Amino acid sequence: MEERLIEMETKLAFQETTIQKLNEVVTHQQDQIDVLQAAIQELHERMKSLSEETVRDPSQEPPPPHY
Repeated sequence: MEERLIEMETKLAFQETTIQKLNEVVTHQQDQIDVLQAAIQELHERMKSLSEETVRDPSQEPPPPHY
């Protein structure tokens, strides 16, 4: 009975260590996801502003040189 208890305590200790390491990995990955989402949002805003700049009213443009 004593052996089984020691074996279970040992397994529990390894499981706790594994869970802690997995938690650290998940936390690190979430930090990376947050950074990537911010970068994507920034790129989205840049693309939006660029597309707004390139859309012009044709009546505001000067006529072509052959007119």
